[in-house]
Amino acid sequence: MTGLHFDIGRVLLLVCFGIVPLVGIILGFFAPSLRRQLPLIVAFVAGIVPILSLYIPKAFLSAPGQGMSPRLDQYLIIVAGFALPLGVVNVIQLNTRKVGRGEKGWFFSLVLLIGLFVMGSFGVYGAFSGTGIGFLPNGAPTPFQWMTDWLFQPLQSTIFSLLAFFMASAAFRAFRARNVEATILLVAGVLVMAGRVPLFDLLAYPFPPLKPAAASLTQTMGHLTEWIMDGPNSAAQAGIIIGSALGAMAMAIRVILGIERSYLGLGKGD
Repeated sequence: MTGLHFDIGRVLLLVCFGIVPLVGIILGFFAPSLRRQLPLIVAFVAGIVPILSLYIPKAFLSAPGQGMSPRLDQYLIIVAGFALPLGVVNVIQLNTRKVGRGEKGWFFSLVLLIGLFVMGSFGVYGAFSGTGIGFLPNGAPTPFQWMTDWLFQPLQSTIFSLLAFFMASAAFRAFRARNVEATILLVAGVLVMAGRVPLFDLLAYPFPPLKPAAASLTQTMGHLTEWIMDGPNSAAQAGIIIGSALGAMAMAIRVILGIERSYLGLGKGD
């Protein structure tokens, strides 16, 4: 019986993700409307199968490694494999066109293309030569790893260090007591920052008699900071996560039912 369930799931997936797309491509030349309908059928099946596997305990749906839902997870790897070169080709086309036309910022596009081809060449070389993209047996870095250590990581650190200034500027603009909400944000931010650093110990350093009181106050601020992070902050984060989950669920339902068709490049009424 298990083999029968396995065959059913495999056949259904083959029909939905193999035969139906091929038939749609062929018939799409004669009936353009099928180009709109068949992808909706595939999206419906791909969205509804994982949901059904959670509530219907059938082997052909949820059996590990054999059910339709686990096989769909494996198909995602194949889709990602096709999506990656598609994205690379898109980046090359857009930036090559920008460099060729001499548009604004063409130099940055040129740097992007050079980095893409250089790192990609080192990666392909490591794959075909068998050396990989990490370290050689003698501990020496491969060309890909050398570029990562001495070019990519310093640039990444530079970008993150620049973000600190933007975050400080945004915090300065946000921490203005213009209304009740901004005042609460300001007070909470000051308390958390004061509780994360030994501020009172630093202020009491020139005055030895005040060090015990400063240490006690620092500990109290630390407990207050932990309460703010574990209490109000966690509650607000839970609300945001729940709202995001509901939004994602609503979008998933719209895609499954064919209401949302932006991934097809079509409007709601098309």
